[in-house]
Amino acid sequence: MALAAMAAVAGWLIGAPAMAQNLPVTPGQKAVAAQVAQAGVPLSELAANAPDSYTVKSGDTLWAISGMFLKSAWRWPELWGMNLNEIRNPHRIYPGQQLVLERLNGRARLRMAGAAGQGPPTETIRVSPRIRYESLDDGTLPTLKANLIEPFLAEPIIVDENSLLAAPRIVAAQEGRVLLTRGDRAYARGNIDMPLLDAPGKQQAFRVFRNATPLKDPTSGEVLGYEAQYVGRALLVRSESTQTVTDKNGKESREVTPATIDIVAAKEEMRIGDRLVPEPERELVNYTPRAPSGKVDGYIVSVYGSAVVNAAQNQVVVINRGTRDGMERGLVLAILKEGERIVDKTDARNTVLKLPEERNGLLMVFSTFDRLSYALVLDIRDGVKVGDRLANPR
Repeated sequence: MALAAMAAVAGWLIGAPAMAQNLPVTPGQKAVAAQVAQAGVPLSELAANAPDSYTVKSGDTLWAISGMFLKSAWRWPELWGMNLNEIRNPHRIYPGQQLVLERLNGRARLRMAGAAGQGPPTETIRVSPRIRYESLDDGTLPTLKANLIEPFLAEPIIVDENSLLAAPRIVAAQEGRVLLTRGDRAYARGNIDMPLLDAPGKQQAFRVFRNATPLKDPTSGEVLGYEAQYVGRALLVRSESTQTVTDKNGKESREVTPATIDIVAAKEEMRIGDRLVPEPERELVNYTPRAPSGKVDGYIVSVYGSAVVNAAQNQVVVINRGTRDGMERGLVLAILKEGERIVDKTDARNTVLKLPEERNGLLMVFSTFDRLSYALVLDIRDGVKVGDRLANPR
């Protein structure tokens, strides 16, 4: 099977039935599914503990179900192809449907048992009166649990050092306070060429950042970008203004009144000098996990939000490949663990052996910048550390 074509299905939902998304099926996905539909999947491609049957439950993901039946969770079109006659659209699998695994003549196929839940859910779902950001769908399964990624979409930012230094900054707080937290009022300024002004008819929100830590390539030592530390969120209350004042001697001078901001969220206490970056429009992103079409050779640069160099499952890491290297949201890469150097004790000459690299897990790119990207560690066998090599999944 061509790895480039083996993509997982996009789409996630939270909420009641609404207008169905018209999620596409790519020609590559169709080709892989059609090939599997003709011959089935070799038994060698099944997961070691693949169940004989499974009933889809609310909260399942296509990634998890694929990993339940196949050795590689991102090879979703093969799972679809095993049941192509009954699943006409891979984006339409619902809680309550039962998948039955059949093994015959060295091949495996899936069929769908006649279970309840063959269509979109129709029950009424009562929600609490609060603001939600949701991608409303008709009850189909999500590819991945969006809550694993969503918290990070509002936090990390990679910039060049000069961009952060040019951003508006907090210059003062009420009553001479040094530290700020949620509910506090503070004052901020832009630069001379671009003062901090409000937008008529629109509430302006800012994310607050501190410092700019250099992210270096593990192999060359080159600085690829700077990661700003997210500390909170603020709303602009009043614009910055400038006026000319005259003293008693008739001498004119320029007087600046800084903008007023309210701190509405705090990951940690804020300080004078922290920088403000406009909050981007909220995105409802559908991730389509898939293998890269070309060869990838990269490294893990850092572990986000951690002072240690090791990452666990569902943690976020920075990798030394970005859009200029062909990185896109949804690309799945294999994490390789470097082989140990040991002494061959069976050799009288005590020859030093370098054991081969072994695959330690998978990660998925979810946010890209020019030379760096953020990725979610999907599954691992052992700890992932800075400097681990990345390659195409095999």
